[in-house]
Amino acid sequence: MSRFMKMLNNVSRSQAIYRQSKVSAADLQGCHYAFALAICREAGRSQEDIARELCVNKSTVARNVNYLEERGYVTREAQKSDRRQVSVYPTEKLLAVLPEIKKVSNEWMELLSDGIPQAELEIFHSVLSRMEKRAREIIEKQEDAR
Repeated sequence: MSRFMKMLNNVSRSQAIYRQSKVSAADLQGCHYAFALAICREAGRSQEDIARELCVNKSTVARNVNYLEERGYVTREAQKSDRRQVSVYPTEKLLAVLPEIKKVSNEWMELLSDGIPQAELEIFHSVLSRMEKRAREIIEKQEDAR
């Protein structure tokens, strides 16, 4: 199974390299696209929500959001109901590059799945979805036990 995880990680890292070479925003690195997409998917969401969606720790979100904020892609605001919670919003600069990020992501998926029958892709998606759900359940139980 460890070989399986290595292959998934290699696909993910390859996607980051591909995006980096195709998106015109030179100051966005491959690791920032997932954050950009999550922030644009729901403007004003908390850094904690972003961490949960992307399965990363809060410090990773804070570091990446800080990078994006310093370069004018996002803004942050303390939530009125709880000053410890920070909401993240995309700026016009991020919204302007978002279509390009989505286009490149779609191109990547087309290139990656070229020549693989649709039925196999559907099975792979189904299995991977179940594994992702199980992984999230395991982590939630682990966090609840703390």
